[in-house]
Amino acid sequence: MIRFVQDIKQFCLAIMIAGIVVFCIGLFYILIKAGIPYQDPTPEMQIRYSISMSVGKELTGIGSCMTVTGIVSRIILGAIMKNK
Repeated sequence: MIRFVQDIKQFCLAIMIAGIVVFCIGLFYILIKAGIPYQDPTPEMQIRYSISMSVGKELTGIGSCMTVTGIVSRIILGAIMKNK
C-alpha cells in the first residue's frame, strides 16, 4: 500500500511539473512569439499574431489546470493518508 501511495505522489508531482512547463511555453508564445501587436499589420502578420496569441492562451490555460490539479490531488492524498 505504501508503494502505491508513493507512486501516486510521484505522479502528482509529475503532473505539477508538466503543468508548469506547459504554462511557461504558453507564456513564451504570448510574450515572445506574439509580442506587441503591430501598428499597421498586413493580413499575413495579423493572422500570425492571432495564431500565436491563441496558442499561448490555450497553453497557459492547460498548464494552469494541470498544475492546480496536481496540487489539489497531492493535498487530497495527504489528507487521506493522514487519517489512516
